[in-house]
Amino acid sequence: MARVCQITGKGRMIGNNVSHSKRRTKREFAPNLKVKKFWSEEEQRFITLKVSAAGIRNICKNGLAASLKKAEERGIIEYV
Repeated sequence: MARVCQITGKGRMIGNNVSHSKRRTKREFAPNLKVKKFWSEEEQRFITLKVSAAGIRNICKNGLAASLKKAEERGIIEYV
């Protein structure tokens, strides 16, 4: 799963560059992804995730275990 947030499921979007003369060329809007290690208190180990900035805020707000469970229910990540 390249260029997809493992918590929110955000991926790249395709759009247009629009010049001053209104000429349109294709471009890509990429999510703000970071590879980050999170400490899992339940498992007493680090878990490495590729998450967006919104995914990091989601983990800070709801907790790592709840965020992973919700992502697994949505089918974004397979966490055992």
